[in-house]
Amino acid sequence: MDKLKSSKPPLLPKSIIERAKKLNTTLIADALYDSDTGVMDYKVKPVSSGMKVIGTAMTVDMIAGDNLILHHAIYAGSEGYVLIADGKGHKGNAYLGELMAGAAHAVGLEGIIIDGFVRDKEALCELGFPIFAKGFTPNGPYKDRPGEVNTTITCGGVTVHPGDLVIGDEDGVVVVSQVKIEDVFSRAEKKLAYEQKRLEEIAEYGSNRKQDDTEGNIEPSWLKSEIGNFIM
Repeated sequence: MDKLKSSKPPLLPKSIIERAKKLNTTLIADALYDSDTGVMDYKVKPVSSGMKVIGTAMTVDMIAGDNLILHHAIYAGSEGYVLIADGKGHKGNAYLGELMAGAAHAVGLEGIIIDGFVRDKEALCELGFPIFAKGFTPNGPYKDRPGEVNTTITCGGVTVHPGDLVIGDEDGVVVVSQVKIEDVFSRAEKKLAYEQKRLEEIAEYGSNRKQDDTEGNIEPSWLKSEIGNFIM
């Protein structure tokens, strides 16, 4: 029997969201170590360039091709939440379009991520509200059966629990379990510091080279030891 739940998981602390805003999906993916644990299928991408979303997961388990429960979830949502909808990868029908995206934006949701298709691409791009999906089709959905809200789902090959951290940008979508956030952030922030330092070194070397100053090199310190494992 389908279950209808409206209670939302607690929002993640603002301190977590602010730290997340300084990161991106690539840093988080590297910090997860195993990309299968939190990186969604590469086909789940923003409908328009420049879209980024960060927030607390509010999950939606839909019947393939039917968006009735997604309507309910949108109006039950609020600021700080990202709807993560398991559309079962269905390609025959779009789960949302301009009207639903506009409503989601109006109620304050941070964005919607769907394992399935959407429509009204031009309008969605103009709206600018973060929508991530696998593609587009003009064919509308059914509204025959509900599903479940705020239960554990799978979206884009990733298990998502209500309350998990969700980050989406141009590269895709990553999900971080609530219990792993601190460890993942610690590794991601360390990687960010390393990358920022490397970028400064690379820029300085490039500037010096243009002035015929080629002393030193920008080969990363770990490269010789790693490549040495393959040199006889």
